[in-house]
Amino acid sequence: MSTKNAARGSKKEGEIPPGDDVGAADLARRIAQRLKAERTARNMSLDELARASGVSRAALSQIETLKSNPSIGVVWKIAVGLGVPFAELLDEHRSEGAVLRRQDTQVLRSPDGRFESRPLTPAGVTPFVEVYELRVAARSRYAAEAHAAGTREILVVLSGLLRVSVGQSVFELEPGDSLAFLADQPHVYENPGNAEARYHNVIVYARS
Repeated sequence: MSTKNAARGSKKEGEIPPGDDVGAADLARRIAQRLKAERTARNMSLDELARASGVSRAALSQIETLKSNPSIGVVWKIAVGLGVPFAELLDEHRSEGAVLRRQDTQVLRSPDGRFESRPLTPAGVTPFVEVYELRVAARSRYAAEAHAAGTREILVVLSGLLRVSVGQSVFELEPGDSLAFLADQPHVYENPGNAEARYHNVIVYARS
């Protein structure tokens, strides 16, 4: 996902301003470790990953050395560049049957705090499927960049109103409604209502 078109404010491609939306020192450490491990396993240099992800070499280096906290959009870009599921960069690998306690999950937020994502699946247990609880504040929107080719999303609205734009199509959803779409193209989540929208997002990656 990308935060450059979030409800308010914008930043240059790959730029990571201090105090951006991840923030938590422990989560930043995990991301730094996972990023370096995945990059090393693929024999990718920082320059190669920068070209593949669209995140600058300087920004990648700052993330790996814990000098910057990456935004949710930057983490998505890095995951696509590495060819790994988003959750792989958020946590250490766990064995099958792992329990992910609510208090152990790390919530990622957009810079303005009006969009947030909480993982519901332990990293590494379901490599091709991830489930998230997403929240969009009233009268707010979040623009997401295209995921890897063949990636699909399934949304289930739990509360509030949700408007989803995919390409030229716009879908209006209410509580109990669901939507499935190809997410390898830019898409936008928008809450046109006066109350917070909460929904589950199932991301299914194409098997290579």
